[in-house]
Amino acid sequence: MTPAPALVLATRNAGKLREFQALLEPLGCRVLCLGDLGVTREIEEDGKTFAENARLKAVGYSRLVPLPVLADDSGLVVDALGGRPGIRSARYAGPDASDSDRIRKLLGELGQLPGAPRAARFVCALALARAGSPVIEVEGACSGVIIDEARGTRGFGYDPVFLFPALGKTFAELDEAEKNRYSHRARAVRALFATDALAALIGPPA
Repeated sequence: MTPAPALVLATRNAGKLREFQALLEPLGCRVLCLGDLGVTREIEEDGKTFAENARLKAVGYSRLVPLPVLADDSGLVVDALGGRPGIRSARYAGPDASDSDRIRKLLGELGQLPGAPRAARFVCALALARAGSPVIEVEGACSGVIIDEARGTRGFGYDPVFLFPALGKTFAELDEAEKNRYSHRARAVRALFATDALAALIGPPA
């Protein structure tokens, strides 16, 4: 029996891997992570935009593995903070900070701006590359509001304080099906599915 085609998700984040495995299920391919292929090297994310960082990771890691590599760069953009945390969302409170540390810093900065709008959006840029060449680049976003207290136990990152007004819930209160319908990653993956190059790319190397 011919094994199912596979791609590598450029992450070591277990929560992100689970989300993408569910989102990419319609492709019928195995979604592996860097650890599954024994990749320990870190690709520096020194781009100025989400798209640049996703491209850097996809291209860099695709030079190290014999499979297509899908990389994302995701983050929270808060208008009242001039776009922060933005592309530094994961490093916002320092390299060893926890999700709680990052949320605490975010709410602390917003607390210094009483009356400021709480509008925010999650952004996800995706880049798919093979053998060191970028092939597909797409982006998705989801708008919401930052609330003052964490709600919910699902998700990860800033999900507990990101309220999605259409459902009246934070991302951490959404079940998997709800989040995978509305999230920035879901919207980026739908854009990925709409590209003509995807079907030809996902498969064993020629």
